[in-house]
Amino acid sequence: MITAPIRLVALDLDGTLVGADLVIRPRVREAIARAQERGTAFTIVTGRMFAATRPFANALGLAGCVVCYQGAAVFDLDSGSALMQTPVRQDVTREVFAWADAHGVHAQGYDGDVLIVQQINRFSKRYTDLAKVEPVVVPSLAAYFHDRPSLKIVFVDTAERAAQHLATIAPLLGERAYLTRSNADFVEILDPGVNKGKALAFVAGRFDATLEQTLAVGDAWNDLPLLEAAGFGVAMGSGPPELLARADAVVADVAHDGVAEAIERFVLA
Repeated sequence: MITAPIRLVALDLDGTLVGADLVIRPRVREAIARAQERGTAFTIVTGRMFAATRPFANALGLAGCVVCYQGAAVFDLDSGSALMQTPVRQDVTREVFAWADAHGVHAQGYDGDVLIVQQINRFSKRYTDLAKVEPVVVPSLAAYFHDRPSLKIVFVDTAERAAQHLATIAPLLGERAYLTRSNADFVEILDPGVNKGKALAFVAGRFDATLEQTLAVGDAWNDLPLLEAAGFGVAMGSGPPELLARADAVVADVAHDGVAEAIERFVLA
């Protein structure tokens, strides 16, 4: 039940705001525009880099700030500057890249808002085709990030192998890292103090809203903290069972304008 007027709507991006075609559908655009006209603010809360997020925010005429890197960074849309950053611990960064090298796993790091990879292959292209960014190739990720922070670390593999990597590395890192999956073939490693819900708390204050006055929409495992932090959490119908079970409401999937449905039902109604 919504207990306060919604002042801020926080939208996950991939699988929520856009599908595999990376297109914002007309009904979604219209619903967002109508809510904006009534004074409702919008932000994007995503695992994407800022460079891969800003075009969508600009297309919707968003102002203020957006959450990127699963909550590890908040960026100002006007200036492009980082308002908050929480990189992976340096000991974890070294250990993870060494582990990836030893096990032949495709890993990538992020120097500020620049994607760093060790080689261009089908896994790096899977990521860059989705993010629409160009990577910088270095001889060794372990050497490059030895004393340099990374906002997050991502493994890209088949869905089955990604699940195996997650199960293997989670006990090795323990409480030193937060691990999540935004896609079935991604494993994302972040600082343990990072998640989308904590970032929403930071961003809500920037929009002069309380968490009780926020509505969040997401579709994947990494969106659970976001939906739980928001005053009202909405899951896309395509989400995993554990997300749907803990959401306040469930709407259609991205192909059937779930974001528009959420706005129409819980903001505009």
